[in-house]
Amino acid sequence: MDTSYRTNTPSAPGASIRTMASNGYDLKLLVPLRALLEEANVTRAGERVQMGQSSMSTALARLRTVFNDELLVRVGRDYELTPLARLLLPQVQLTLPLIERVLAGEQVFDPSTLQRSFSIMMTDYGVMRLRGALARTLADAPGMAVDVVPLPERPMESERDLITHDFVITVPGIGIEGESADLLVDEYVCLIDPNNSALVDGELSFERFVALPQAVAQFGRLHFTPADRRLRELGVDRSEPRVTTGSFLSLPSIVAGTDLVAVVPRKLAEVMGPVTGTIGVDAPFGALPIDLKLWWHETHDSDAAHVWFRRRFIDAVQSELHGATA
Repeated sequence: MDTSYRTNTPSAPGASIRTMASNGYDLKLLVPLRALLEEANVTRAGERVQMGQSSMSTALARLRTVFNDELLVRVGRDYELTPLARLLLPQVQLTLPLIERVLAGEQVFDPSTLQRSFSIMMTDYGVMRLRGALARTLADAPGMAVDVVPLPERPMESERDLITHDFVITVPGIGIEGESADLLVDEYVCLIDPNNSALVDGELSFERFVALPQAVAQFGRLHFTPADRRLRELGVDRSEPRVTTGSFLSLPSIVAGTDLVAVVPRKLAEVMGPVTGTIGVDAPFGALPIDLKLWWHETHDSDAAHVWFRRRFIDAVQSELHGATA
């Protein structure tokens, strides 16, 4: 049996989707189509939409027939999108939410009836700062859940993370690209034991900072914080620290009673310092703000629940910062 496919390259991928509907094909195929195009992987796409691998493979076979195109082609151990699939992706991302809204009858959104889980990528420091705002947002939607997961290890390839997860909370400049809104601003300090001999009159010089053994929170091989970038510009290599951890909140306990130094957000040092017997001192490499933002993919803008969540969450963050009751 000939299993080859001819590659169509229509001038407008939307026309292919309209043809799919006019020829009587099940529009429910759009759900696995979007997952397959965004994940470029049959297994991950199936897990995302809760379809078994066999069912997703069947859906892919039907979609290949619909579009007369392979859509996904194996390259080594991975899959890549065909030229037609790359053309289809943005159209499917825009079309599917609109169809879902029409089928739902454009009902007025009511957060009290929402049954949904939102996936948010952020650090433990982000959780520490934003847990109050998350709690108030959850209180307005009793059926809503939040799944907090680590930041992407390869932020320069984050578009898929912004699609497969609802939000990423992090700083700009690390490779995340998408829609964003400001949440809060902090700054970096050096976390150190108050009895460390490198301190002189409560201050830490740049030379003494560089000479101290480092404790570093790392979130991925290609994930560089603003502090990492500033220190690299100054010729300081922290690629092989004395201690490495995957979280900010563990650093105060690691540094306490040692000659280690760590670079952490000021608020973390203020909260955890008294508990662990550590202190935060001004960073000797210059003031460096932490501009924490909420990021999302533009294709979520037609999702009423998504829009409500981020607006309510941002309002709750700002109310907390200004000492008001949200």
